[in-house]
Amino acid sequence: MNRNIPRSVSYENGRLIFLDQTQLPNEIVFEEQTTVEQVWHSIKMLKVRGAPAIGVAGAYGLFVGARNILNRKTKITHENFILELTKLADYLDSSRPTAVNLKWALKRMLDAAIKSTEKNVSTLCSLLEKEAILIHEEDKKLCRNIGENGLSLIKSGMGILTHCNAGALAVSELGTALAPIYLAHEQGIKLQVYSDETRPLLQGSRLTSWELMQAGVDVTLITDNMAAHIMSQGLIDMAIVGADRVAANGDVANKIGTLGVAILAKYFNIPFYVACPFSTIDLTTPTGKEIKIEERGPEEVCHFGNRRTAPEKMKVRNPAFDVTPHHLVSGLITEKGLFLYPYAEKIQREYRPT
Repeated sequence: MNRNIPRSVSYENGRLIFLDQTQLPNEIVFEEQTTVEQVWHSIKMLKVRGAPAIGVAGAYGLFVGARNILNRKTKITHENFILELTKLADYLDSSRPTAVNLKWALKRMLDAAIKSTEKNVSTLCSLLEKEAILIHEEDKKLCRNIGENGLSLIKSGMGILTHCNAGALAVSELGTALAPIYLAHEQGIKLQVYSDETRPLLQGSRLTSWELMQAGVDVTLITDNMAAHIMSQGLIDMAIVGADRVAANGDVANKIGTLGVAILAKYFNIPFYVACPFSTIDLTTPTGKEIKIEERGPEEVCHFGNRRTAPEKMKVRNPAFDVTPHHLVSGLITEKGLFLYPYAEKIQREYRPT
């Protein structure tokens, strides 16, 4: 893959670095993360975003918190270390409630500490560092597997619509929804990607269109309300999006506007696929109705950049996600394979919680 695309999360020589995605595409800015509070703020303010990426970021953030506990001058017992670690995990998880990957990664980190027979807190901290690195490395591998499992869906000359950003910036390497596109591009398969701008924060415009251009993929940017028109012209053969949570029945929570794309795809008889790692599947959430939808501040809707575009004191709704019913999804593209609809029972049989 073209490494002109900077890594969203990197960890080298004990330093945790995030790419500040709020500055893209105009500036490439990296920030070292040195405290749990800073990691929480970076996730909350979307400096690092994308369900898999915030899972990786949260894992490293918990390790940073553990390291800072050890750096205090006062000694700490094993029991108190675990208690503080649990509080830090809950705190980090509160930064963004919809994407399940964050909760999954934090639980995995906590389980590694709690189930370990190691009682020396310094050694335990090193164990947490290794676990965070392992989560990061696994994410890189599963992205390529997602790409390979979705590659067969892509034929030469296709027009593909995507919404929000589920590419390299949202994960550790190739992305989820964009992974099959990147692999197709590597193999010389000609395709045309249409990227929804994704109001109100323009992840499709600022991030997806930018990273695809960096990789040399043919991409055309459209506003969200152009999707129906582009589909009606026969320019879209398939839609692929990512996911922040998949309920046990197969309902999918993803960036606001995804439901509209799925409904349009159904109307125009266009396949609509969701690409995600298995860690995004949450069998403890029965249906999409139980998924907590994050509501964000009104300023994101009332402003376009620094310019106000709505009257003062305007009432605003700003849900960050919506839920697409499973019957609108043609299939899930995961690192464990392609699961065509109806896929709920298939993923439940395949799922192996860690």
